[in-house]
Amino acid sequence: MSIKPLLERAVAVKKQIASADTTKKNELLRAMSAALRAQKADILAANAEDLEAARQTIGEVMLDRLRLTDERIEGMAAGIEAVAELPDPTRRVLKTVTRPNGLRIEKTAVPYGVIGIIYESRPNVTADAAALCLKAGSVCVLRGGKEAICSNKAIVKALRSGAKAVGLDEDIICLVTDTTRDSANELMRAAGYVDLLIPRGGAGLIRACVENALVPCIETGTGICHIYVDAAADLEKAARILENAKTSRPSVCNAAEVCLVHSAVAEQFLPMAEKVLGAHNVELHLCPRAAKIISGIPANEHDFDTEFLDYKMSVRVVDSDEDAIAHIAQHSTHHSDVIITENEAAAAQFVAEVDSAAVYVNASTRFTDGGEFGLGCEMGISTQKMGARGPMGLEEISTYKYIIYGNGQVR
Repeated sequence: MSIKPLLERAVAVKKQIASADTTKKNELLRAMSAALRAQKADILAANAEDLEAARQTIGEVMLDRLRLTDERIEGMAAGIEAVAELPDPTRRVLKTVTRPNGLRIEKTAVPYGVIGIIYESRPNVTADAAALCLKAGSVCVLRGGKEAICSNKAIVKALRSGAKAVGLDEDIICLVTDTTRDSANELMRAAGYVDLLIPRGGAGLIRACVENALVPCIETGTGICHIYVDAAADLEKAARILENAKTSRPSVCNAAEVCLVHSAVAEQFLPMAEKVLGAHNVELHLCPRAAKIISGIPANEHDFDTEFLDYKMSVRVVDSDEDAIAHIAQHSTHHSDVIITENEAAAAQFVAEVDSAAVYVNASTRFTDGGEFGLGCEMGISTQKMGARGPMGLEEISTYKYIIYGNGQVR
């Protein structure tokens, strides 16, 4: 079934949300948040259906991505309220230039119009994406994965009821209920209907969107994130950061997948890493040098290019900062990469030469997140260079136009 009628409805109402003032948009968001809380029982019941259906097809780590709880629904509601507290990204004059001929040129932030989001099995994205799009003055068209379809329907029902409660058209929030590839492909090719497409998911989804989209598309997400333990690292600090980055929530894109260790500290640090990661049953995929120091399985040719999203980690011993940087350049997805060091020169070289959206010194990759960066909930993590890069908050999902004021000038 074509999604064209849904897209037509989205286009028809985009002026309504684009013209809403800040007070109205914040009223809308608070009503959506209240509706999530009021309809929590229905959402949890729907999520239970999704979990039961998926239990035989996906592992426990991915089930955790899908699972909703009282706490997670409260987090979704609070996230929407946090977006309401943020400054309105639209109608701001970003820059003013007055030309010698008297023309006043104002670069002004404006909504995109209709934003499409294709994502997989994290139903919290449904609420986060809707809140950000609407605060940025755009209609959202949501297309989640089949594993979360019941949850997404229940969440969108609540969000739409919030829109209705404040006198806005429910179609400012649209859900594509067809979860086949056909609907995703149609959304990618919806020129004239969709003004911006944002994919959130695994490498296959991102690649499909980037290669096939006929609408503007932001490349997001895949996270082969590195922890590099330098020769001058505080090893206790490194062990804490490594444990958090790998095990606090391994199914998300900002979880670390690779640990690089300088050979000068490998014999000291690798047993520490084995201990902290072993406490969480992390399976270590080891290069030959690491395998001489700790236990694990031999790393194959693909392991350093794999986003495991699981309790697995690749480990390699390197001989210099330059070797670590070169490895990251070859294998990173340009998401988040970390150096653990007490050497300021090594840190400076790493942040200058590692070409990723987020580059850390002595902190966990798990901070690459819109909330942690003070942006409210995020639309995703952009790994491209043009336009949005890193956590995408309200400013990153707004665009701009030039407004020119004259007094009869001609050229």
